[in-house]
Amino acid sequence: MAMADERDTTVTAPVPADALPGGPARTETAPGPAAPLETVSPYVRTAPAPVASARTGAVRAGLDTEAPSRRKPPRPGRRGRARLLRRITAFLLVSAVIATGGATAPVREAPGWASPGLVGGGGWPFTGVPLPPDLAEGASYLPDSSAVRLADGRVRLVPSGGERPVTVDADDPRVAQAVRHDQAWLARGTVPDGGVDPATGADPGFRDMSARALLDLRLLTRPNGASLASWYSKWRYTWPRDSAFAVAAFTVTGHPTEARRILGFFSRVQNEDGMWAARYNPDGSAVSDGRAAQLDSLGWMLWATWFYSHHHPQEEGDLPDLWPMVERAADHLARSLDAEGLPPASSDYWERDPRGEQDPRRPTLGVVAPVLAGLRSAADLAGRRGDGVKAAQWRQAARRVSDAVDRQFAPYGYPRSPVSGGLMDTSVTFLAPPFADARPDVTAAIADAARKQALPNGGVLPGERWAGAQDVAWTPEVAMFGLAAAASGRTGDALRRLSWLSAHRTSLGVLPEKVGPTGMPAGPAPLGWTAALVLLSLSAMEKPLPVPPAD
Repeated sequence: MAMADERDTTVTAPVPADALPGGPARTETAPGPAAPLETVSPYVRTAPAPVASARTGAVRAGLDTEAPSRRKPPRPGRRGRARLLRRITAFLLVSAVIATGGATAPVREAPGWASPGLVGGGGWPFTGVPLPPDLAEGASYLPDSSAVRLADGRVRLVPSGGERPVTVDADDPRVAQAVRHDQAWLARGTVPDGGVDPATGADPGFRDMSARALLDLRLLTRPNGASLASWYSKWRYTWPRDSAFAVAAFTVTGHPTEARRILGFFSRVQNEDGMWAARYNPDGSAVSDGRAAQLDSLGWMLWATWFYSHHHPQEEGDLPDLWPMVERAADHLARSLDAEGLPPASSDYWERDPRGEQDPRRPTLGVVAPVLAGLRSAADLAGRRGDGVKAAQWRQAARRVSDAVDRQFAPYGYPRSPVSGGLMDTSVTFLAPPFADARPDVTAAIADAARKQALPNGGVLPGERWAGAQDVAWTPEVAMFGLAAAASGRTGDALRRLSWLSAHRTSLGVLPEKVGPTGMPAGPAPLGWTAALVLLSLSAMEKPLPVPPAD
């Protein structure tokens, strides 16, 4: 997920079981009221209408059901008989309607995104298919695998090299093969658990959450390097922002091939002026939906490239291939700075028109902070490559941005917009490790933002005075606070955030986009951005993450 606006509020028919993350969209949207953000169970039956008893139904129809008198009543005339016949007919019709309505009470369809997770099979290319909600009860993943054991003991998986799921007996050789492939891939890297000893009383599920997040990121990454935000409808695209974090997560867990594949995708689709579209289809074509390009994506992709190169210096041979992408993006950012040292106003991870911000003339912190991290990252890459001229240019540009942050955002406590009374949002964490060195005033601002965005369900809103649903928590924002805490050494805060995320996964243990007021998932799962942030947070608790050098 790359934006915090509601992405889908239409009633959508459930996705077929064989829908593929990388295939053409096959969503059937029906007109109707907005789908609820939260579902208590995959399918919830509405309470049936009460069926009238013979007694109450007769009274409502106007009939007398008292015992007849011994004295014969007068025989009704022709008009009376007609009136009586109409009353009997009305009674029968009312009774039939009530009885039929009670017997066929409507069943509320689960939202199209309601699958609790993806089914895979470990083979190349990696294909993830959503598990239908009606198969979710009693289902669970086989250990360290994307094959799912159903309640009846059979296993659902995607055969190696296939694109559609099959359900087979547990002793089918394809089950062992799928599990073996997934476990071998995990073993090639590391599965971070935060270094938490379950004996301490901390959540023992971190290792399980971590392995699931890694396998889900793998299923969301296409062979061409397109890293999808999620599998469903308006999430089945690749955002540069989300993808940058997927690069970092694959990198820090020892899966450079997947990280390099994503970087290669974005080097191919980049515009000549260094910009990227707001989002892309899985085939690499830009999505033409009127969204303006988002400047923060350049900073995030530069940071991800630096992060990858820093962790895998033995892969320096990749840098020449990626260098044109780095140079175009960093030059664009350096040229974009105004006299104050700020980039132009642009949409950020909220994907909101900048004209709606508190200060529409200036960029939000959600743009400025990634631009700063990106320019510092590019300068360090240039220095390691031996390009002193570019290193000096981009380092100077980064200093100008840093000075502008100190002058215009710091005096107000690092709000989203640099104005007196500016509202706080999660982008203040972009000025903290692992994107910048820790500073006491930034740490205090992060605590202020977390307090102002907190929800009763334990999660957070994307920002203060959020215009969307006021009781729905967003997991990427929770994870951003967790990453800032973990990378800054605030272990207690990090554990609290990670424990909340672990406790609010789907029935399959998958991290969803949102969590509703009662603690149930309220958005598609998995969400790649949240999965990546969780992996980075757990890794930071085990070993400090690198920070782009300021000078």
